[in-house]
Amino acid sequence: MSKVIFSVQYEILEEKKDEYLRAINELKNLLKAEGLEDYSVYEVKGKPNQFQEQYLFSSEEAFENFDDNEDERLNILINKISDLTKAHSTKYSTLNELI
Repeated sequence: MSKVIFSVQYEILEEKKDEYLRAINELKNLLKAEGLEDYSVYEVKGKPNQFQEQYLFSSEEAFENFDDNEDERLNILINKISDLTKAHSTKYSTLNELI
């Protein structure tokens, strides 16, 4: 089984950074899913309001099943983070492990 890295990169509204950091910390504490090996958030060097979330899944199946998560609090946090981002700044990427 090959691993999958899913990443989301975006820029947040400068005045909302503290609110964003609180939301992302709570999200990290709540994120638990079968096959989710790691979840990390990075700030882009030299760009203080640009961030990248990175999810590492143990398999394609685990990645596909992740969207089925029905945790209401997780969904609220994900929507809140989305509301804190600058319009049209979000980029998604999915990487499938080859070897």
